[in-house]
Amino acid sequence: MAAVLFDFSGTLFRIESCESWLRAVLNAAELTLDERELARTARALEEAGALPGGVPPARLPDEAAGLWEIRDRSAELHRSTYTTLSRQVPLPDPALHDALYERHMTPAAWAPYPDAAEVLRTLHERGVGVAVVSNIGWDLRPVFRAHGLDAYVDAYMLSYEHGVQKPDPRLFALACAALGADPKDVLMVGDSRHADGGAAALGCGTHFVDHLPVTRRPDALLPVLGLLDRTD
Repeated sequence: MAAVLFDFSGTLFRIESCESWLRAVLNAAELTLDERELARTARALEEAGALPGGVPPARLPDEAAGLWEIRDRSAELHRSTYTTLSRQVPLPDPALHDALYERHMTPAAWAPYPDAAEVLRTLHERGVGVAVVSNIGWDLRPVFRAHGLDAYVDAYMLSYEHGVQKPDPRLFALACAALGADPKDVLMVGDSRHADGGAAALGCGTHFVDHLPVTRRPDALLPVLGLLDRTD
């Protein structure tokens, strides 16, 4: 195996809960909701699909229907999609909708899965190329730097920087080229069989993990090292 490609959200990192997300923004704005109202509002935001990296919308409003499928092709589309979803939920100050979007791009909003550092470090030490291939609308590199994982990543292929989103094979092809690896010698690791499975069209191997909270998924990435051992 010459290289491993990793998805970001739900694979290497997990976004905070909707309640934590809302609480952080309210605190920064020096606004308060009683605990019952905060919990209710957080649930409404979650159902609206307003938290990027969280659960998808239970129902797409008409004004977001045309955006959802292409939301990761540009920073503008990404922001417009998620702030449109957020605005389905009343908040104490309309400015909080933009503040929520800004919050989700901060390193504090993300936590690496417990085994992410070990797996990335081991691949790096063995000379295996590593790239992050993500459908996203913003620069996630600061998240990796803040959590001490950037040193183990050789390349980032982010959909909004190329105007192409998974499962389009072109994004995976760009990652393989950046690592100088033949796709047939590359493994794609992700949580979406639809999006991340697009790498198979190039001949890449695939390995899938479940998009679970960090506390409920301590070691799902470790089998990647076992796959590496079998190909050495």
